[in-house]
Amino acid sequence: MFDELTQKDIDEMRQEIEYRKLVVRPKALEDVKEARAHGDLSENFEYYAAKKVKNQNESRIRYLERMIRTANVISDESAEDEVGINNRVTVQFVDDGTEEVYKIVTTVRGNSLEGLISNESPLGKALLGHKVGDIVHVEVNPSVGYDVKITMIDNAAGKDSDKIRSF
Repeated sequence: MFDELTQKDIDEMRQEIEYRKLVVRPKALEDVKEARAHGDLSENFEYYAAKKVKNQNESRIRYLERMIRTANVISDESAEDEVGINNRVTVQFVDDGTEEVYKIVTTVRGNSLEGLISNESPLGKALLGHKVGDIVHVEVNPSVGYDVKITMIDNAAGKDSDKIRSF
């Protein structure tokens, strides 16, 4: 399965890769070399800590490069009056009348605790392309779903800079 990413996602990933290769990698290698020089590696905590940091950095670089290589690039453009990527959407849950505000983002930026929901989540998929006033059915699975009414769309929310998640 390919992750859907915007060009902005890919550009930010490339910037992080460059930073990790040019700044983090040389420092991590130097830290490993310095810790190794302290002698006996069997009881050298600094050496193992430095190796762990170095390996985590290399793992993150590989992860980001793989995400870029396998990405399905999607547009973050949408009509002024419809829900699209990077729009903040206010929805009212039809069953109890409560309102919530969510921002539709790509999977690499998703963080439900901060109201950032993925365009690939059931709610994100259901909202995309709809307009204020639409009642949308969100299918969680074939036997469970709920309805939400779109009460507001904020297209200016795309100017926010949500961070790419680190795994």
